[in-house]
Amino acid sequence: MFVLLLHKLRIFAHMSCIILSSYCSPAGEMIVGSYGDSLCICDWAGCSRARADIDRICRSLGAELRRGSSEVTERAVDELSEYFAGVRRDFTIPVLFAGTDFQRVVWHKLSQIPYGATVSYGELARRMGYPKSIRAVAAAVAANPMSVVVPCHRVVGSDGRLTGYRGGMEAKNLLLSLEAAACDRELPL
Repeated sequence: MFVLLLHKLRIFAHMSCIILSSYCSPAGEMIVGSYGDSLCICDWAGCSRARADIDRICRSLGAELRRGSSEVTERAVDELSEYFAGVRRDFTIPVLFAGTDFQRVVWHKLSQIPYGATVSYGELARRMGYPKSIRAVAAAVAANPMSVVVPCHRVVGSDGRLTGYRGGMEAKNLLLSLEAAACDRELPL
């Protein structure tokens, strides 16, 4: 009985913190964070909004930050490395969306944009059933703290041009180019 209680206390203690690790990607330094058995942060270290979003996620989950690594952050780094090597298209790591109901709906819809494809903010809003809410959808895309894993880099302007990105325009261009090259390699001759 005492061992079971101790185990439950360890789980509770683990669940009350977000464990943050760093990952040096080819597109720039990233921060990955786990909460329990899920990834809750995968953001760009240089993003001006990252700190505020991490604080918001901590408040939302009632969690404190701790530097280190976990099975989840290690798995996230492995999957990100495979993505950047061009051998992974889909992320399988469980994610935890800590945001408003509307943001979570947008982030879920972002997860459905196929590898190598892009969609405009207007098209994303239409797909969600909110054709007149382009600005609200764009704001939710901009607030996505799960970069790459939840592919907000696949959202472009209505004219197909690249628009703002948390990781910077160079990172967005690199991600889209990496995906386009991988898709081109698969075309039959």
